[in-house]
Parts: sequence; C-alpha cells; structure tokens
Amino acid sequence: MTIKGRKLGEPAKLLLLSLLVGLGSGLAAVALEKGIDAIQKSILPILNRNGHLGWGYLVFPAIGMFLAMLVVRYVVRDNISHGVTKVLLAVSRNESRIKSHNMWSSLLTSALTIGFGGSVGAEAPIVYTGAAIGSNIGKTFKLSYRGITTLLGCGAAGAIAGIFRAPLAGVLFTLEILLFNMSMSSMMPLLMSTVTATVVSYLLLGPQTPFGCSIAPFNIANMPFYLLLGVFCGLFSLYFTRTTLWMEDRIGHNRSRWLKWLYCSLALGLLIFIFPPLFGEGYGFVGSLLNGEAWDLEGVTPLASLLHSGWGVPLFVLLVLLFKVVSMTLTNAGGGVGGTFGPTLFVGALAGFVLVRSLNLLPAGLHLPEQNFVLVGMAGLMAGVMQAPMTAIFLIAEITGGYDLLLPLILCSATSFGTTRIWEKYSIYTKRIAQSGDLLTHDNDQAVMTLLQVKDLVSDKYPHISMDSTLADILPTIVSSTVAVFPVLDDGNRFAGILEMDEIRKHILDPQKADTVPVSDLVHNAPGFVSVNEKMDSVMRKFDRTDAWRLPVLTDDGMYLGFISRSRILKAYREELKKISED
Repeated sequence: MTIKGRKLGEPAKLLLLSLLVGLGSGLAAVALEKGIDAIQKSILPILNRNGHLGWGYLVFPAIGMFLAMLVVRYVVRDNISHGVTKVLLAVSRNESRIKSHNMWSSLLTSALTIGFGGSVGAEAPIVYTGAAIGSNIGKTFKLSYRGITTLLGCGAAGAIAGIFRAPLAGVLFTLEILLFNMSMSSMMPLLMSTVTATVVSYLLLGPQTPFGCSIAPFNIANMPFYLLLGVFCGLFSLYFTRTTLWMEDRIGHNRSRWLKWLYCSLALGLLIFIFPPLFGEGYGFVGSLLNGEAWDLEGVTPLASLLHSGWGVPLFVLLVLLFKVVSMTLTNAGGGVGGTFGPTLFVGALAGFVLVRSLNLLPAGLHLPEQNFVLVGMAGLMAGVMQAPMTAIFLIAEITGGYDLLLPLILCSATSFGTTRIWEKYSIYTKRIAQSGDLLTHDNDQAVMTLLQVKDLVSDKYPHISMDSTLADILPTIVSSTVAVFPVLDDGNRFAGILEMDEIRKHILDPQKADTVPVSDLVHNAPGFVSVNEKMDSVMRKFDRTDAWRLPVLTDDGMYLGFISRSRILKAYREELKKISED
C-alpha cells in the first residue's frame, strides 16, 4: 500500500484499514438487524392472528433452524456455531486467519434462525462476521500475524459497536472478552473501527439505542439491594454456563443431525408455545420491563392466569428465565446459528425483575425502582457469564443511557463476577478451549506458550538409520554428519529408537566387530517422545521430567517427523514474546 509513491509501514496501514473494517462491520450489523426484522415482520401477522394461541410458535422456529441447517450443510459445509469461541481459536491456532465464507455465512444463518423465532442472540454471529472481515482484509493486504490479529479485533469491536451503537463497549469487548494481548499502538485502530461502525449504524438505523428505558433517580440507600442483586446474578451465571455446557454435551451424543433437529424443534416449539417471551431474541419483552409497561398474555399462553396474582408474575418470569437457557441450547443444538450474548442480557434483565418484584411484594413495604434493577441485572449476568465486568458496565450504560446508575452497575457487576469466580474460573466462551489448552490470556508467558506449535519447531536434519543395518553400513553416514544422535526407523518409517554417538564410539575402533554389530543391538528407547499435536506446556513438562536436550516428534500412528529441541523452543519463545510485547 503506497500513497504518492511512499510505501506505508504497517502501523499506518492498520489505521487506514481499520476504517475499512469498521465500515464493513457496521454494514454487516445493519444487514443482520434488517434481515431479522424483515423476516419477523413477515411472520408476526400469522403469529398474532386473532390474538389466540397459535401453531406458529410451534412451527416457525423449526423452519428457521431447518433452513439454517441446510445452508450450513450444503452451502457452507463448515461448523460456524459458537462464534466468539471460534474467533479465540483462530487467534491461538490459525494465525488469526478466518475463512472468507464467515464474512456472510454466520450473518445469513443467524438471520434465518432468529427471524423465525430461534431463541438465541445475534451478537456472537455478528462478532464472528466482523472478525472474519478484519481477518480477510488483513490477509489481502499481506499483513503480519500481529497486524491480522489487530484487524480481527477491530472487526469484532466494530460489530459490537454497530449492533449496539456503543463504541466504547466494542473496544472493551475486544480487550476483555477476546483476551488479545493488545499494545497501546493497537488502541487507535480499535477506536477508529468502532467509531466508524457506530456512525454507519446511526446513519442507517437511527440514533435510538436497542434498550431505551425510563429509569428512576439513583438512591444511595438502595445500594445493599444492588449488592444482593450481584450475588443473585452470580448464582444465575453459574446456572447459565453449566446448564448450557451440560445440555450441549448431552445433545451432542446424538450423531444424527436430522433427529437432533426434530427433537430440538419439538421441544423448542413447546417451550415457546408455553412461554412466548422465549420467541427470538426477546428484546421486546426486556424493553417492556425496562419501561415498566404492562404485558397482557391472555390467550397467548396457557399460563396467562399466573399474571393475575401478585406472586404469579415473578413466578412466571422466573420460569421464563430458567427455560431461556434451555431454549437457547435447543436452538443451537438443533441446527440453528446464534450466540449466548443476547440470551445473557435477556436472562439478566429477568433476574433483576424477579428479585426486585419479589422484594417489593414482601410485607416490609419496599418500593424499589423495578426498571433500575432490570437494567443493572443485565450487567450483572453479563459480568458473571462472560466474566467481563468492565464490558458489562459500560455496554449497559451506553445502550440504555443509564450512566446515572454507574455506581449500582459497578457494584452489581463486580459482585456477580466475584461470586461466579468462586466456583467457575472460565467464562462460557473460554471454558472448553481452556480445557484443550488453546486459550490465550493476558498473561504473556501463557499466551506465548499457547501460540507456539510443535509442527513449526520440528527439525529433521538428523540422518535416518535403518533398523536392519549393521554398524559398518552406517559408518559413512556417521562420519559425514555432525549430529550426536540418529533416529532409527523400521521398514515402515516408524520410529524404533535412537542411536547415540557415545554408544557408537565403543565399537567404531574395531573394524571387524563393526561389520557384525547390528544396529538393533545399539539402539535404545528415547527418554520420551512428543506428539505433533501436543500442547507446548505438555512438551516442556516432558523436557523437565526427562532432562533431555531433544526429543523425537511422532505422528499419532508413530511415524517419525524429526526432533524438537530445548534451544529451538527457547528461540521461538523469545521471538514470539517480543512480537506480542512490543508497542
């Protein structure tokens, strides 16, 4: 990239390209929101016909999941679920490279899923889309790994900024949830991308925030109740994360995607039929809670009678809260595409309402502002489920205009985060990849160890020795080589052991003996071996345990690939640490 004959350095390229990434992310966010809205407007007249219980709640979510599954299976032919987790894996295991189809595939399939009533969120798919836009622009302009990673982060930040019209939250999302080791020099591209995406969203969708609300003035006397809400949200965060992962494991055991679609569609349709707020993202229901609006579900749900009694209202909302996690997991497991971000906000809002309405119903005569607790509950659950309190605080403040409640937001988010961390170290996005050792963290040492891969550090400069040889056969190879160890292979090129120069010296001075000594008598087992797919933490533990200087690297079926040495790992470690630490 040049301007008037002058070649731009990578920092200047990043600044310019971040504008392009922000534009693409903002347009993608607008397209997703418009797509969902268009589909829902086309089916809502059928759902609301005559105001009675309708079959549409049973059928439409299944149609959306089916269409999304067809696109994934026959057009995309790739797994595109769990968008935020896939972004993290791309950074740690694929040099921040994301396939080009992800610039549109997640957007299309999530629009179909949510538009037809799938009970998931649009935020994770749009983050995956934005990250893919940034990654592919970085690849097109042949940027370094660090440059591609920065643009990937710009795309994710721009996507959040675009869909919520919240630029600061977009930056914090990238820095806190995606766990990139961003330097200060990377902040300007992030800011440029989020501002660009926000402006695009404002111009095309209008200035209104997704959750406009009327909040009551802040009262310092209510702070103990916000503290209680933080604990409440922390406990529900554990329920949210563990129920989701447990259900995914259980449903995942069924290998037939068509049977999974059928079972999940039936269960999801039944849940939405009984609890209509589970339809789609559910943001309309959240909006009614934030504005203190009454909701009449007479003739819409079999449980409408619950809403006619004082304690029946929080009971109904509690049931919706509990089953939202189930409906979300059923949607994704049944072939739909969507994220947990939106359901987290939904469940948080309902948790805040359940607690505050229950407190207000007690004989103590409390008159706590329900809208305020609904808003703060959104931040509380987000801080617990995503383990990102800063993102939760400023996202909710930005999208609701609720900066007057900054102190309750901070208290509730911090308490929820602390409560969750007592029992759960990882967020819903990072738990699985942390177990596999692929998680990047803000710890530079751990980040470097995660980025290093065995396949990149294998050296095959060592002459191969056949197990069927004699010492005399291999003498010319040994004399012309400078290495101190030789891999011994069988007829199938499988690793059989090692032959060390110290062992050879005992026989090399006796020519007559050299003719008769078979290699099989001299070979011995290596102190250990490394699998080509092994994590670097495990490799280093093997070096410590064996006190070896080098270890053979094998494939899963025992084929020899080369050796990996301590010195080669140390050199790669220092180079990678320098790259991620520089400003």
